[in-house]
Amino acid sequence: MELWPAPPVLIAIATSLLAALCGLATFWLLRERGRVLRQATSIAGDVERLNDRLWELADSEERYRSLIEAQGDLIVRRSEGRIVYANGAYAALLGLAEGQVIGSLRMPQVRVTRPVQALADGARVFDECIETADGERWIAWVETVVPVAVGQAVLQRVGRDISARIAGERALEEARSRAEEASAAKSRFLATVSHEFRTPLNGILGMADLLGDTRLDPEQATYVRALRTSGEALLGLVDGILDFAKVEAGKLELVDEPFDLALLVEDVTELMAPRAQAKGIEVSALLAADLPALIRGDAERLRQILLNLIGNAVKFTERGGVGIRAERDGEAILVAVADTGPGIPAERLESIFEEFEQVESPNMSTSGGTGLGLAIARRLALAMGGAISVESPAGQGAIFRLRLPLRAAAGAAAADPGLDWSGKRLLIASGTPFSAGHLAEQARRRGAEVLLATDRQAALACLREAGSLTALLVDRALPGGDVEGLAAAARQAGVSEIVIMLSPAERRGYGSPFAAGFTGFLVKPVRGRSLQQRFEGDRRPAVSAEVESAAPPPAVGAGLHVLVAEDNEINALLATRTLERLGCVPTWARDGGEAIRLVEAALAGQRPAFALALLDIRMPELDGIAVARRIRAEEQARGAARLPLLAVTANTSQEDRRAALAGGMDDCLAKPLSRDALRVWVERLAGAAKTATRSA
Repeated sequence: MELWPAPPVLIAIATSLLAALCGLATFWLLRERGRVLRQATSIAGDVERLNDRLWELADSEERYRSLIEAQGDLIVRRSEGRIVYANGAYAALLGLAEGQVIGSLRMPQVRVTRPVQALADGARVFDECIETADGERWIAWVETVVPVAVGQAVLQRVGRDISARIAGERALEEARSRAEEASAAKSRFLATVSHEFRTPLNGILGMADLLGDTRLDPEQATYVRALRTSGEALLGLVDGILDFAKVEAGKLELVDEPFDLALLVEDVTELMAPRAQAKGIEVSALLAADLPALIRGDAERLRQILLNLIGNAVKFTERGGVGIRAERDGEAILVAVADTGPGIPAERLESIFEEFEQVESPNMSTSGGTGLGLAIARRLALAMGGAISVESPAGQGAIFRLRLPLRAAAGAAAADPGLDWSGKRLLIASGTPFSAGHLAEQARRRGAEVLLATDRQAALACLREAGSLTALLVDRALPGGDVEGLAAAARQAGVSEIVIMLSPAERRGYGSPFAAGFTGFLVKPVRGRSLQQRFEGDRRPAVSAEVESAAPPPAVGAGLHVLVAEDNEINALLATRTLERLGCVPTWARDGGEAIRLVEAALAGQRPAFALALLDIRMPELDGIAVARRIRAEEQARGAARLPLLAVTANTSQEDRRAALAGGMDDCLAKPLSRDALRVWVERLAGAAKTATRSA
């Protein structure tokens, strides 16, 4: 019996086992091959995506670099002072290529560094002026600390060229400096011009005051008053030049003091009358009955506005006239200036208030002037809290309305209405467009009955048909003429008051109104108070200034020695005569050096002591302030009493006043020299002298 199978069987079994093992191995290998192929595919995708990302990053870096380079910013990073990164702009600043700056310690050549400003986020901002091969460049730097790795950081600076901005700032500073110098030069010029104008004006107005103190007949007194009014107007125009400059600079100074509005309006109207009458037109004013006797505000600014408005109306009016009406408008004052001129085109109603703007009149070859009047008027009105408006109906002239918030002075009542004229019947014969109506309205307010006649024939008809008349007011320029014949007809009709209205020019050549058959005359433009006086008589204790010359003022400073330091002979004459009228003993010094010598002689007892000194600010050798300083130093050295020093100056700004007081002056008097202001000082010193005498 056989224990082992035959060899072929074993071989078959072995072969089968081997085949099975080979199949299993093949299956495993095929499975592994699939896994490897899948992994390879995944890795290939990752590599592709990585390449795409690298390309995107390179593209982004290129865009960022090109953007930075296009902006021109300078970028540098340093580690321990050594450059680890710099862009092309920074390399160009150093005059090197990008590759040359990496790793170097090269620094730009700095000429100027402005103060460093630290920001809240820790950054530092500063400007540097850097010297380059192309010249100076200003760079604005932002310096920060930038982390680059764990525990590592670099100092980064990002700069921008601001050379153009710095150049602009310098140009602006230079322009500002030039403008300030020009403004200062203009101020000096205006101050000089003002002084040169005020010096002769001081003489004109002062001499008018002295002449008014002499005995004058009524006509002479009227002319002296007109002389003074004209001088004051010229003074106002000089001040207007300065005011325009002050308005431009925003330095206009307004005062708030009580003044008589009615008197101011009538003064301005009377001042403009000669110019209007020379053209054959009229100018007239009507004041509302409810105007306060006194209001508070800046009278000189209001006068300047009215002069501009009325002067403008007169300039453009060839026939007819100009009418002014002042009345209350709620809590404000309204002044309307109307004219019968050609009017203003609708499209120019606003532009005429701009500087150097004028409306050409078809009846005038040139309007003249600078075109500043209305611009100044509106700016002054705005500065006073008011406004100016204008309307110009087609073919009916123009009406300017000034509205200012001027309040009544404390305790001020309405103007005196006068006596009751009830029962009086007045005939006003005048062909003027405004004054006849103004006079009629004033008479009607007082209760009178008024008839109006626009020419001689109408006036004669009224005398024949109107019955009994109390008074006749006839204009010398009445259409139809022969006002003397009209006066004779009025006498025959039993009219007791026959008054002719004359302009100052007509008054000079007319002769005696009484010889022509009139019982009196009124000067045009007729003031409301003059009309009231004419028909009521003077109810005041003192005689009116229109019919009596002023009495000499009492001598209040008898025996006071006063030093007058003034280089202008006319102004010196005015000051000495005024002081003599006040009872003082003046001594004239022709310049500052002579004034010092006289004061030193008085302090040494070589001449009578001075009680007061008037020092002109502008004098040769030594000006007034220098004289004041020398006098104060001499008083201190000698232990002498303080001599009152008054600066007399044409420059009336607050800066000039402060400079005078700082120089040792006790007060500052403006030219033209005010007699009332001088009287206050003389009375004060005279009273002090009397008190000292009684005490001794």
